[in-house]
Parts: sequence; C-alpha cells; structure tokens
Amino acid sequence: MQITEKNASGLKREYNVVIAASIIEERMTARLTEVGKTVNLPGFRPGKAPMNLLRKRFGQSVMGEVLDKAINDTAQSVIAEKSLKPAMQPKIELVNFAEGKDLEFDVKVEVLPEIASPDFKKVELEKLTATVTDEEVTKALDEIVASNRTAKSIAENRKSKKGDVLLIDFVGKLNDVAFEGGTGFDTQLELGSGQFIPGFEDQLIGVVAGDKAIVKVKFPEDYGAKELAGKDAVFNVTVKEIQEYETPKLDDDFAKKLGEDSLESLKAKTRELIQQSYDRVSRMRLKRSLLDKLSDMETFAVPEGMVDAEFDAIWRQIEQAKASNQLDPEDAKKSDDDLRKEYRAIAERRVRLGLLLSDVGQKNNISVTPEELGKAVMEQASRFRGQEQAVVNYYKNTPEALESLRAPVFEDKVVDFVLELAKVSSKQVSVEELQKDPDAPAA
Repeated sequence: MQITEKNASGLKREYNVVIAASIIEERMTARLTEVGKTVNLPGFRPGKAPMNLLRKRFGQSVMGEVLDKAINDTAQSVIAEKSLKPAMQPKIELVNFAEGKDLEFDVKVEVLPEIASPDFKKVELEKLTATVTDEEVTKALDEIVASNRTAKSIAENRKSKKGDVLLIDFVGKLNDVAFEGGTGFDTQLELGSGQFIPGFEDQLIGVVAGDKAIVKVKFPEDYGAKELAGKDAVFNVTVKEIQEYETPKLDDDFAKKLGEDSLESLKAKTRELIQQSYDRVSRMRLKRSLLDKLSDMETFAVPEGMVDAEFDAIWRQIEQAKASNQLDPEDAKKSDDDLRKEYRAIAERRVRLGLLLSDVGQKNNISVTPEELGKAVMEQASRFRGQEQAVVNYYKNTPEALESLRAPVFEDKVVDFVLELAKVSSKQVSVEELQKDPDAPAA
C-alpha cells in the first residue's frame, strides 16, 4: 500500500492511496472461498464449487464488498498512522480502478484545531441579579386566586353585564350556511375577556337566560382561517345560563387546597418560585456574557465542514420560518445574501464555542454522570404533567434521545467550571433591567 500526502493546508488533509492489484485479488479470492463454503450450487457440495464458477456467480457483488472494506479500513489506517483527529467523517474519492488493476483513491479529511487553553482568570464578568419584592408576591398570589375562580349560575333573573360568564350554544353562518368550526355547545364565555372575535361579546351584554340572540360580526382581515378572514358572519346564540365568578378567600384553607400548610408557607413558596425564575434569567445572561467574551478571545480556525453542517441546520429553520410567515421582522427586511452572510457567521461562532467548551471539558476531566443525565430526564418529564412516566420510558427506550440531553448538561458543567475561575462581580438591578433583551437598542 502506498500513501502520498497531497495537501496539508490549514485544517484540511488529503492523501492519495494506492492498493496493489495483487492485494485486491488476494482478498477477493479469500472472500469467494468463504462464500463457497455456505452457498449451494447445483452439482456441487458446499465448499467444493470451483473458483471460476464462484467468481462468475458472485464476483461482482463480492468485488463491491471487498473494495468497500479495503477503502474504509485503509482510510481508518491512514487516520491512525498520521495521528489525525477528524472533525467529521473523511470523504473518499475513487481515482482509478479496473479488475486486475491497482485500486487508487483519495482520502480527504478535516481535522480538529489545536486549541490553546485560555487564561480564564483574566475573564471579567458582571452578574445581574434581582430580588423579589412584596408587591410581586402579592400580584402573583392575586393571579393564583383568580385562576382558581369558579363560575356558578346566578339565582336572580337579571341582565348580563361585563364580567359575567354566559353558558351558550351558537351556530355561525356565512350567507345563511353554517361554516366548519362555527358551532359550539355549552360554551362558557366571559364577557369582556376578548375570547371571541371583536364585537361578539359586546352584543351579548344585556341578555337574560333563555334569550336567543343574533350576533353580527366581521372576521378580522388577518384571521387565522383564510376562508373566514374579512368575511361578515351571523351567529345564532342561545343563552342557557348567566354565571358569576366566585373568588376564593386567600387564607390558610385556600393554601391547604394547593398543598401548602398555611397562607404563610404559600407566600414563601410563591416568593421562592419567582426568585428561581429570576435566578434562571440571571444565569442565562451571565452565561451569554461569558460566551461572548470567549468568542472574542478565541479566533482559532474551525473545520469548514462543521460550519457548513451548522449553517445548513440554521438555514433550514429560516426557510421553514419563511414558509409559515414567521420570519423575524428584521430578517424579513434583508436579502437572502445578507441573511446567509449573517447566519454563516453565527454558525461559525457556534462551532468555535462548541469546540472550545469541548476542549476545556476534556482537558479538565469534566463529564456527565448517570445521575446528572437522570436528573435531566426528570426535568423533561416534569414539563408534561400526567405523562411523566411515559416521558421517562421514552428516554429510557430511545438511546439517541437520551444522548441528546447529554450535550446541554455537559455545556453547563463546563460553563460552571469556567465561572469558578473567572472574576465575577454582582450588580443588583430591577426586574425590568434583568429581563431586558441585551440586544435591544437603548431607549
């Protein structure tokens, strides 16, 4: 076997490989002999068929198998012999082959860059923090109480007013023809909630239980169902009940219904949950600042193939957003060329940061433990109330899905490692400032 280096510029390596025809023939004969031991050919016992017949019957398929194995094995040998660290799968290009001739092919591979360990002690960061106020706790408790309201039918026979809940049946029509999705039975509608299209609820203020009302409305021009957008419609509405909301009293009994020991423990729990949400935003802002700093510090070359793959994934999302009219308004103003240039730079940044964090993790023996991976699974499961066990079973039975949770856990552990070394100061800010988009223009 002859190996010749053709290119060694930057992170790209290219080698020309020649495998002698005699070696290919030797492997071909050996493989055909193995095949002959297991196949049944008319007139011959297994293992007794002549080589010329085996070659005639199976030569083409066996040759493909032999060449494929020779090329893959040799490519791996080249990578091992040259001590290469491939960034992606090597590309193989066949140069020349004919039966009885040498096999010649090129191996093209991009290697991972050598990354110098940054001095993280020189990294200076500011961590924004916010503290929960009593007013925020009160507001959150009011929202909890409101979400636990119950609507009950009123005893008196009065006219409906804003804030009431009507129990209605309705049939919507376009040109006297009922349209799909325009019919409802025993529907609860809070007057003034904006639950239905503009004008619908206003026309039901002043009705009484038992009324049959005709509601005339026009669907908004930007209505989701295109066949209804901008159309005039008539709804025949039957008012079955008028209901009022009963709001529970915020006391120990209410707290106990929510699983807390007392009102004070409910307040404490509410404060804790709000604080946790602020702390998550604080952590996210700090992590972003760190990645920005690292991106500015590190300018090593990155494998073009990895950037291509990352950019392709981003661009598919852009194309999907375009198709569904969900493209960011700012991006919608730009040409495809400008968008490609912008997102290509983002792809390169992501790849560079990913390689840097991976390198830091490897050099410092950072890994994800089974317990940490299990915790990540439980966090995913907690997002699907009532289906927790199904989610756990999904990850348990789907190795690739379970593996997809490893990367973000690993990244967070590396970030924590770097933050321990960096100089991090804290700054108390308002909730508004903490939650403000760091890329938003100054007012």
